[in-house]
Amino acid sequence: MKRRRMMGWMFGIPLTVLVLIVIIKISDTEKDVITRAAAFKAAALSTSTVEECREESEKSSAFSASSQKQWYVKYMDALYERGWITRELTPATEESAEGYLTYQEADYLAGQVSDKLKGQVGLTKKNSQSPYPSEDWWSLYEGICRELEAWQEDKVREESLMVYGTFEDVEDKTPWRAYTSQGTRGFEGLGIEAYRDREIRVLVSGSEILRVVEKVSDSVTYKNIWLIEAHETGITGYVGSVTREFPVKSKLKDPGEMNGQIADIYLTDGEIKRVVLKKDRISGKILQVGEDFIEIEGYGEIPLTEDFSIYRLYGELRRQNLSDLVVGYDAQEFVVEDRKLCAALTMRPFDAEKIRVLIMDNGFKSIFHDSVTLEFQSPGEMIIGEKKETFQAGEVVTFRSGDSRLADDRVILRPTDEAAGIRIPTISRGDETPEYPGHIEIKQDSGGLLIVNEVYLEEYLKRVVPSEMPARYELEALKTQAVCARTYAWRQIMANGYKNYGAHVDDSTQYQVYNNTATFASTDRAVDETYGKMVVYGGDVAEIYYFSTSCGHTTDGTLWGAGESAFPYLKGVAVKEGGGFMDLTDNQVFDQYIKSCPEGYESDIGLYRWKTSLTSRQLQKAVTGLGNITKVTMKERSTGGIGKVLLVEGTAGAKEIRGEWQIRSALGNPDLVIEQQNGNTVTGWSSLPSAFVSIECGSPDSDGVTTFTIYGGGYGHGVGMSQNGAQGMAKAGKTYREILEFFFPGTEIAEIEDVS
Repeated sequence: MKRRRMMGWMFGIPLTVLVLIVIIKISDTEKDVITRAAAFKAAALSTSTVEECREESEKSSAFSASSQKQWYVKYMDALYERGWITRELTPATEESAEGYLTYQEADYLAGQVSDKLKGQVGLTKKNSQSPYPSEDWWSLYEGICRELEAWQEDKVREESLMVYGTFEDVEDKTPWRAYTSQGTRGFEGLGIEAYRDREIRVLVSGSEILRVVEKVSDSVTYKNIWLIEAHETGITGYVGSVTREFPVKSKLKDPGEMNGQIADIYLTDGEIKRVVLKKDRISGKILQVGEDFIEIEGYGEIPLTEDFSIYRLYGELRRQNLSDLVVGYDAQEFVVEDRKLCAALTMRPFDAEKIRVLIMDNGFKSIFHDSVTLEFQSPGEMIIGEKKETFQAGEVVTFRSGDSRLADDRVILRPTDEAAGIRIPTISRGDETPEYPGHIEIKQDSGGLLIVNEVYLEEYLKRVVPSEMPARYELEALKTQAVCARTYAWRQIMANGYKNYGAHVDDSTQYQVYNNTATFASTDRAVDETYGKMVVYGGDVAEIYYFSTSCGHTTDGTLWGAGESAFPYLKGVAVKEGGGFMDLTDNQVFDQYIKSCPEGYESDIGLYRWKTSLTSRQLQKAVTGLGNITKVTMKERSTGGIGKVLLVEGTAGAKEIRGEWQIRSALGNPDLVIEQQNGNTVTGWSSLPSAFVSIECGSPDSDGVTTFTIYGGGYGHGVGMSQNGAQGMAKAGKTYREILEFFFPGTEIAEIEDVS
C-alpha cells in the first residue's frame, strides 16, 4: 500500500506541475495576444471616427443580419471597405472577430496601409496562423498611425485619466460609455468598469479608448466635487457628470455639515480615506471672465485654481463651462481656496434683465480708446475698487490710457438717475454726441481703454430699434424689429462673446447698432408694447436674423453652412401676399426673375432692383493671380437664387469665390455706380448690396478690358426677416405676430420669463 502511495506521489506531482504549466502557458498566451475585434477597432479609428464607421456599416455590411448588433461589426466593415482586410483571410463572422489576430492578418493589414510597413511583422510560413503578440501589435499600430499622420493631439494619442463611473452609474444607460476626468469616453470591447476610482493611462482615438496601457494608481483625489448628501455610512457626490455613492467604513460623525458643500475626496482602492470641505464663499456681479481669472465686483480679478469647477444647482444638477458664466450678473456664489476660486455655484436662472455693451470708437474701427471724456447729466458715484467719490450733474471727467486711477481696478461711474444718461463727447454718433443710460465702466487693457455701458435690456432696445429701422415706419413693423432685436440680444447675452472684455456685445453692425440716433416716441412705444417678448421655436429662443431689403425672395439658414435641420424656421419665402416658395437656383430662371420687377411687399423700394457695371481691371484688384479676367459665372445658387459659388476665369487660370459675403466683396468696388430702380444712384460702396445677382459678360474692348453688367436685387444677406418687407406687410394691415410668423414659420412669441 505504501509502495502504491509512493508511486502515486511520484507520478502525480509531475502531472500536476505539468497541468499547472499548461494552464499558466495558456493564460500567458491569452494575456499576450489580441483579438481581431480589438485590433481592427484600433485600425479603423486611425483614419475614421466611430460615427463614420457606423454610418458606413449601416449602408452595407459584410456580416449576417443576426451579427450586425455586435459592437465590432462597424469597424471590420470599415476595414473591408478600405481593403485593409479581406473576407477570404478574415471571415465576417462572430467567431472570427472574437478570435486572435494572426501574423498573416497583421502583415497583410500593415502592407495595405503602407509599403514602408511591409515585412515589419516578422511573418514566416511557420507562424502565419499563430496569434500575433499584443505588444507587437501596439508597436505596429503606432507605426501605422505615424505613417497616416494620425498620431497627434486631436486624433490618436495617450492620455492619463481617472474613471469616475460608467454607464452603470447614470440613468441613460448608454452602453460602452465611461465618465472620466478627461470627459466622456467610449470603451467598446474593453473592461473599463474594473478601473473605476483608479487613475489609468489609455490610448485614445478621438473620444474612444482603444487600450488600457497601464494602471497608474489605486489612489485618486476628486477635486472640487459637489456633495449632494451625506449620511453615517456614505456620501452622495456629483463627480464629473455622474452622481456617485461613496461608502465609508466607519460612521461619519457629523454628516449634515457636508450637505451642499464643495469638497476634495481622497480615495484608495475605491474607499474614502479623507474628505476636505471648502466652505469659504463670496458672491457678487461678474464683471469679466478671463481664461484663468474672474473679475467680481467688489473683489477685483481673482485667479482660478487648476481644477476650477462650475455647478448649476437649480433645476437638473449639472456641470457648466467657463463660457456659461454670464458677465453682468450675480447668479453665482464662488468658493474660495487659498485666495483662488476653486468653484462656482449657479444658484438661479439667468433673467436677461441687463446687457453690457462695448462702446467702439468713432467710425466703429476699434473697441479701444486712447482717451475718454464723460459729462454727467445727474449726480452719482465714481467707484474705484473700495474707494468711492461723488460727482455732480454737469461735471466732466477725462481718462487717458495709462491713467493711474485705472492701474489696479476698473472705474465704475454710476449716476443716481441712470435714465438721465452720461454724455461722452469724445465719441461721435451720426454727427451728435451720444448719451448713454445705465452706468459706464472704464478699464485699462493692453490695447487701450475699454468703455462698457451696462444698461437695462429694454432701455438698450429703445436705442437699437431706431438705429436699425426708421422711426417713421408703421408701428407693427417697429414692433417686429423690437421683438427681433430683443431675441437677438438675449442670445448674444447667453453667447457671452465679449466675456474677456466684460461685455456681451458691441454697438456696431457686427451685433446690433446701438445709440446711433436719438430715441423716438414711436420706437419707444414699439419696445414698450412688446415688453419681454421674444421669438421661440420648440421652447428655445430662436436664432434670429434680419436684413434691409429682399429681392422678392429670402434665402435660408444653409447660407452660412448650417444643415437644413439646424434652423427649420429660417426658410426661404417669397415676400409677397400669400408667401410661397420659388425655385430660383437655375441661372436662366433667376436671370429672368431678377431682370423683371414682380409685385411684392417691397417692390416700391429703390434697392428692390438695382444695376451696375464692373470692369475686368476693377475685378482684378479683388481677385488676383488670374491674369486678364475674361469671364464671370455664377456656378451655384442657393435658396432664393442667392449666389453661393462664383467662378472667375482669366488668361492665367480660374478661381471659385464661395460664400455670400465673399461674392459681394469680390464684385464690389468703391468706384461702382449703383443705379436703383427709382433712378437714384449710390457710389462709394466697397461691396455689392446683395449676392442676389445675375452677371452678363461683355466683349473685350481694344485694350482687352471686359465689362460685366450686374443685375441685382435687395440689400443685405437675405436670411430671416426683410425689414422693408415687414414695413410693406404692416402697411397691408398685418400685425407684428403675423409678420414674424411669415418670416420665421413655426415659431411662437413668448415672454422672457417663460424661456429663461
